[in-house]
Amino acid sequence: MAKDERSATASGGFIWLDHFADIAGDYDLLFCDIWGVVHNGVRAWEGACDALVRFRADGGKVALVTNAPRPAAAVRAMLDRLAVPTGAYDTIVTSGDLTRAEIGRHDGASVFHLGPGRDLSLFEGFSVRRVEAADAEFIVNTGLFDDENETPEDYRELLSQCRARDLPMVCANPDIVVERGDRLIHCAGALAELYQDMGGQVLWAGKPHAPVYDRALEMLNAGDTSRARMLAIGDSIRTDMTGAARYDIDGLFIAGGIHGSEIGRGANDRAPMEAAFGAAGVSPRAVMSLLVW
Repeated sequence: MAKDERSATASGGFIWLDHFADIAGDYDLLFCDIWGVVHNGVRAWEGACDALVRFRADGGKVALVTNAPRPAAAVRAMLDRLAVPTGAYDTIVTSGDLTRAEIGRHDGASVFHLGPGRDLSLFEGFSVRRVEAADAEFIVNTGLFDDENETPEDYRELLSQCRARDLPMVCANPDIVVERGDRLIHCAGALAELYQDMGGQVLWAGKPHAPVYDRALEMLNAGDTSRARMLAIGDSIRTDMTGAARYDIDGLFIAGGIHGSEIGRGANDRAPMEAAFGAAGVSPRAVMSLLVW
């Protein structure tokens, strides 16, 4: 489908797609979200993996761009465990990669790690000293200590203490929630929003901010690709679709992800989707329930 046909096809809004193949030829490069598009934390979506493999087989490039607060190697290992084929992507860029770059700029300082032990790989290779909040010079926020049972409100007192000391925070995962099976789990972004509401200083790594897309282009050696030939795919309005809008590229919204219970997942849910996009100030080119070729 040629881009100059969009206005007629979109009928005043987004195009509803049943098959990604209908627009795949308009693009040379995809920035594809992982959690909620390629897998749900428990199993990979075979249709999505197949679509990405086919896109690459036709000459396209795929960067998996995720707000996971871990280095790309750790994410790749998880994809391998979920049987996501390596042929589905060219490279992986994570908010953890950008967070590590920021940690490197503070090497030798004292850091309070707000988050679970599974994210400690972020600090490997650095000489920062991990300490309690009362002794820290800055915070690296990777999420809740126990995201299965806690909520951001459980952290209000701790964050108030950090704010009183004016500690800057690096948010390693701007996501507010993520799917884990059939549940929504709070992420580091929820804590960072609370801290920012208190007046705290937050540096946001990852989507929807430009550096993560710039890094992906660098990894793909694709800096000369026209933005008109780039597409961001994701299930989050706040990060994926806002990121696409800020980067001045098209967006493909996957309705079957984290917003499904709020605005619906199918073609008949067009009105609430339009309302949600309007409230966020974004205009995705297209919407699919799930990514399939």
